[in-house]
Amino acid sequence: MKPSLALFSFLVLASSLSAEVKLSKVFTPHMVLQRDMPVPVWGTAAPGEKVEVAFAGQTKSATADDKGAWRVKLDALKASAEPRVLSIGSQKIDDVLVGDVWIGSGQSNMDMVVSSYVANDPVLAEAAKQSYPKLRLMRKEGNATWEQSTPETNPKFSALLFSFGFALQKEIDVPVGLMVGAVGGTPSGFWLSEEMYRSDAASAEAVKKFAPTYNYDELVAKLAVAKAAYEVELAKWKVAAEAAKKEGKEVPRGPRPPQGVGKPGETNSGKVGQLFEAYIRPYVGYGIKGVLWDQGESRTNIVGVDQVTLMGALIGGWRKAWGQGEFPWIYVQKPSGGGCAFDYTQPMNSRAEKFAPLPATIPNHPDREYSHVAFEQIMKYPNTHMAISSDLGNGIHPPNKSGYGARAVQVALAVAYEKGNEYLGPQLASHSVSGGKITLKFKHTGKGLAFKNGDKLQGFSIAGADQKFVWADAVIEGDTVVVSSKDVPQAAAVRYAWSNAFQWANLFNQDGLPAQPFRTDVW
Repeated sequence: MKPSLALFSFLVLASSLSAEVKLSKVFTPHMVLQRDMPVPVWGTAAPGEKVEVAFAGQTKSATADDKGAWRVKLDALKASAEPRVLSIGSQKIDDVLVGDVWIGSGQSNMDMVVSSYVANDPVLAEAAKQSYPKLRLMRKEGNATWEQSTPETNPKFSALLFSFGFALQKEIDVPVGLMVGAVGGTPSGFWLSEEMYRSDAASAEAVKKFAPTYNYDELVAKLAVAKAAYEVELAKWKVAAEAAKKEGKEVPRGPRPPQGVGKPGETNSGKVGQLFEAYIRPYVGYGIKGVLWDQGESRTNIVGVDQVTLMGALIGGWRKAWGQGEFPWIYVQKPSGGGCAFDYTQPMNSRAEKFAPLPATIPNHPDREYSHVAFEQIMKYPNTHMAISSDLGNGIHPPNKSGYGARAVQVALAVAYEKGNEYLGPQLASHSVSGGKITLKFKHTGKGLAFKNGDKLQGFSIAGADQKFVWADAVIEGDTVVVSSKDVPQAAAVRYAWSNAFQWANLFNQDGLPAQPFRTDVW
């Protein structure tokens, strides 16, 4: 018997509707779903169509709204390395694991791939040759899909995030998924949405305070002069470049155009949120364990808003967008390197600055915005933790990415997995003054305070009310350091490692983590 025309039309319509069911691009074979929390799954379909999602014995359904969007949440799942199938209607996504998912974002130190570092990082080079069945990778490219970690895929992935991921997976022994969204040379102002920035009261207050100090018209006039000079240099370069080509010589690097001038609260160039929309927005809502962030060299690019302030808007904005509460946020300290190491035989510390004697002249204070001191302040935001980099090696692009990844894992185990290990160096908790002595009490002392390298504790300077600092004598007494100088009979303030680079400062905890710069004064 032939089917009726009505039945035939129904079958054709049903087929066309089912064919329109699509998943978000973040759901592909080889993915990792986040354990121990409701798991969002979403996509598009014909308006009004019912969509069923099945996984691990669960079936959830949703109806597409008038714009065709649908979303379901699977009940919390336990970690599993068993490759299973996620079904969405008639579609099947295979090799799906359940474990922990971390997002890596920032600028070049997160963006640059494994193949760029293996020549100078033997630990990373060896790791990149391996296959890790429980490690899955998603690159930032627009058409990227989840990939298994293999000797073929590893070299193309973020060197820092891979270094973090393979070491973390070994420690926690559950599947780990890594999602990267990073672009070299980019400011933090590109990595939060316009709404996140505009709704942030602290950023607005910073702009309000800064604006009266900013002479926009004067800067625009200077920019015009700089642009004219640039055009002259560019013309000269074009002639030189053409000549070099004809002679078969290397073409010289061209002049860099001057940066634009923005008004207070606006960018100097580009648009707030442009990279968030391109690389992070597609991930928003995917169940994650936390974020690893490496950015800061390019500051914010928003006139009048400093890095610490804007990171508050960025971190809080991401968390609100995800709707998962205050998930762990780990960030790499800037600038990279600058201090000595506790144990140079450890691979992660092998490229640290060599210990040096105290300089004859006490260094000036560090950069107000781009210094170890400034970046430590980002930890004031809830569940936000710094991966100390001062003892890991110098450079804009430090070559030992495996060391940076290992340090980030050390932090993650403590703050995201409650392993109980120490993850920060000694931090000043309080101080007291008595005559010519200042007693400094510390937190994050771990197994106890220690000094390493040289024959004494050093790196402290002390001053009286005259604000003239001299190098101080310092001794460890329990969880305190007592600082004094025969030249300062009535002490008023003490500073430690008060410089962007401080390889001559040698206070650590016995866990091998260095103390960071601090001061007790506000001079």
